[in-house]
Parts: sequence; C-alpha cells; structure tokens
Amino acid sequence: MTPETAGTAGTTDTAHPSLRDALGPLKDREKVAERLLESSAKHSFDPDAALDWDAPLEEGKWFWPPELLSLYDTPLWRRMSQEQRLELSRHEAASLASLGIWFEIILMQLLVRHIYDKPVTSAHVRYALTEIADECRHSKMFARMVEKSGSPTYPVSATHHNLARILKTISTTPGSFACTLLGEEILDYMQRLTFPDERVQTLIRGVTRIHVVEEARHVRYAREELRRQMVTAPRWEAGLTRLSSGEAARVFSLAFVNPAVYTNVGLDRREAVTQVRASGHRREVMQTGAKRLTDFLDEIGVMRGVGRRLWRSSGLLA
Repeated sequence: MTPETAGTAGTTDTAHPSLRDALGPLKDREKVAERLLESSAKHSFDPDAALDWDAPLEEGKWFWPPELLSLYDTPLWRRMSQEQRLELSRHEAASLASLGIWFEIILMQLLVRHIYDKPVTSAHVRYALTEIADECRHSKMFARMVEKSGSPTYPVSATHHNLARILKTISTTPGSFACTLLGEEILDYMQRLTFPDERVQTLIRGVTRIHVVEEARHVRYAREELRRQMVTAPRWEAGLTRLSSGEAARVFSLAFVNPAVYTNVGLDRREAVTQVRASGHRREVMQTGAKRLTDFLDEIGVMRGVGRRLWRSSGLLA
C-alpha cells in the first residue's frame, strides 16, 4: 500500500484520523507544484555566472557571522585573537558547506525515489526534477566556495556517512521529507542572517542569498508533501517517521561542525568540543534555528513518543 492509497483505505489504517480534521483540507498537490514551477522560472540562478568568482577575498572580513560560530562567547573564544576567530569562521563556513553538499546529495536521491512511481507528466514530478537541478547547482556552488576560501573539505564521519547510506535505502516517504526539512531549515535560518551582513565576505553573502531564495521553494514543497503524508500514511509509517527524524536530528547536531575545524585553527579539539557542548549561546542559536521546523513537526504529529525524546537529546528542541 502506498502513502497515496493508504488515506483511502479507511480511517482505521491512518496514522492519526484526527490529524485530517485538525490540519484542515490538504492543498492540491498539482496546484502547489505549478506555483513553485512559476517561481522557479522567475527566481532561479546560475551561480557560475551570478557570482564573481575571480574577485579576491576581502581582508579582515568574516566567512560566517561571528555570533553563529560554534565557539562564540565561550571562554576559549575570549582567549582567541581576532585573526584566529576569522580563521575559525573560514573553516566553519567550509565545514557547513561540506555538510550541505552531503545533505543535498542525500536529498537528490530521496527525491528521485519519491517520484519513481509517480506520473511523469505531472507538475509534482516536474517540480521535483526542477528541485534536483537546483540542488545540483547548489552542491557545485558550495564546493567552489570551499575551494575559493582555501579551506579543506570537511566530510562527515564514516559512521554518519554509512548511517546515511542506510537511511537512503529504508527511509519512508514522510521520513524522507522530514529529514529534508531538517537539513534545509536550520541552515536556512543561519543563511538569512548571513547574506545581509556586511561584515561577511561578499562571495559568501552571494552564495547564501542564492541558496535562501531557491531553498524557500524547496521548503514549501517538502512541507506540503510531509503534511499530506502524515495525514494519509499508515500508523507504522508515521511511527517510523517519528523515530527516523529524531535519529536524524541527533546525527545532524553531532555532524554540524566537524571537530577537525578546531585542530586546523590551532585549538585543542577536546577543549573546544567540550566548550561548544556547554555553551548556552550555541544551544540558543541551534534551538532558535530549529524552532520554526520543530513547531511545524509538532503541529503535524511528528514530534511524539521516542522521536520527541531523540529530538530533545539532539539539543535542537527547546
């Protein structure tokens, strides 16, 4: 039984019969996709042409707003020189870009799986293919940004890399969209603070602006589809979605900044990781970035049971 047919099999098979009444009527899938396709036609970018990759980096500018850096306002931060803080921003921006590429490659595979059995001429499938094209450009843009910054790439750990391999294989459709939103919305929050910040490198601001504009469509697509899936999915699938999204939140919070960053800027890795974990400022930044998402997931019935406990253990849920 597919998620689409599950909703017609009788309310006893659905995850939460009350959700349909609580959330109101679902929006027409094709109309949503058509609006997103119109927006894509008007507001899409070619990063290779839209950004000045040949311009030199600017002396004394940040690569990420200091308030969003993991060590900001910790005892270690207060001992660091301004030069070392700027260097930390360069490496953390590269770490986040590397994480973003990893997530987008996962997302592209999940989207292809989602549309595999769908009508190929539908607007819903056409928009999914448009989003995959967007994500291809974003991944290339992030890679080029890392190269331009002179930083190394920061792949996730082998454990997390292989956990994602399992996720891509077994993820349910609603689980895929929940994980998509996790990867998009927290970074989106940070990037919305980055692109208007004149303290930040012009190239980084341009990269984040493109990503924010195009990701707004991706978030809308994922939210509408996840809402639909949680109303129509059988109980087992909704339960697995809660569990998998909670585990994804836990992994995401651990992988958000590669600890090698601290070593590469001359800090003691163990001390830095300890202080980041103890930082009230960092916890507030991450929870604020996740709040719009966690409120939405709570509204549609994802934040329940063991899944909610996993979200809380991740540090992303206030």
